[in-house]
Amino acid sequence: MKSSSVFEKKSRFGAWRAQWCKLGFAVLPAALSCGSSHAQSSVTLYGVADVSMRYLSNADTHGNGRFLMGPGGMSESRWGIKGVEDLGGGWSTIFKLENRFFLSNGQSDPTMPFFNEAQIGIQSTSYGQVVIGRQYNVMIEGITMGGYSSNPWIPYDFNFQPEVTMTGGIWSSNQIQYHGKIKDFRFSTAYSFSGNAGKLSYGSQYGVAAAYAPGGGPISLGGAFKETKDSLNGSDAKAWTVGGSYTWDKTRFALGYIVNQNDKGFTTFANGPFSAPGLAALKYSDFKRRRMILGGITQHVGSTWHFAANVWRTLQDGKAQSQDGSAWQYQLVADYDLSKRTDVYVETDYSRYKGDLIGTQLQGVNAVSLAQKSTQLGVMVGIRHRF
Repeated sequence: MKSSSVFEKKSRFGAWRAQWCKLGFAVLPAALSCGSSHAQSSVTLYGVADVSMRYLSNADTHGNGRFLMGPGGMSESRWGIKGVEDLGGGWSTIFKLENRFFLSNGQSDPTMPFFNEAQIGIQSTSYGQVVIGRQYNVMIEGITMGGYSSNPWIPYDFNFQPEVTMTGGIWSSNQIQYHGKIKDFRFSTAYSFSGNAGKLSYGSQYGVAAAYAPGGGPISLGGAFKETKDSLNGSDAKAWTVGGSYTWDKTRFALGYIVNQNDKGFTTFANGPFSAPGLAALKYSDFKRRRMILGGITQHVGSTWHFAANVWRTLQDGKAQSQDGSAWQYQLVADYDLSKRTDVYVETDYSRYKGDLIGTQLQGVNAVSLAQKSTQLGVMVGIRHRF
């Protein structure tokens, strides 16, 4: 009798334990689900692989042409990691790391940091976004938000987008930016810290950008202002831009105006992508004022073809009369989508330079060869894949 009672108690205990185990396994997934709903996160690997074959005339002082595989094509190759974590209540954290590389030889772009973009931020669906780190400067924000960048379907880049040179190199380090939106207005403000002891403004940069697209319709207007202080002596370099675009069916018309104005002593900006030698290669130290008018027409045909015609007119007032110069640049592009991620393209460009602008990098910071005479013809075919 005693042993039977013990057996019955053990049986009841086993049944009780089994019921609790079943209940626990049923509750656990729901508990984990509740926890993840408050802190969902995602990390994305992305990039662009772009390579081209390009011919350029007048690539040296003897007038010889070059035929080569370019380090990139219509855009520079890159890979990156970006992520977002939901904090709840419409708030989330974001981060981004991006490297630029040459598909022709597999090397990272030696003119850039390994992570050319490196940033972290916090954003709200109601209050906007704050981003800290190395990121686009506000001149780029103004042009892209305003809708008047050249070839807008192509990832924004250095390669043959002369307006990029006028923005002061796209990126700024040690920067904090705020992005906001009020109805049809979008705006950005930015400040780059100099880190200089006792001379806080030396090497700093600040700027604002804004854009207006009424009702999300066919008209977009934008502009930006940026002031940069020389890292060594505090001299000023100012830049500003205005422009806009109009889209009619599948045709886009764009027009913009950009001005750079430098003090005589401006030579170095450590927070930018250029050292003093880099700025010298752009002849950025040669002018007291440089102006550019840019315009373009983009045509989409069906869902696979993109055509574009662009023109840039640049006028340079040198710090000395011998440094005055001017340029006309023209470009035609035909681009065909093989799929949603892969496209092939043909591009041709022709440039005329006068005065001090001969030999400057107005074709984009990573142009594979500068015009060493007053004219230059380029022809390029390429293939690009986005992942």
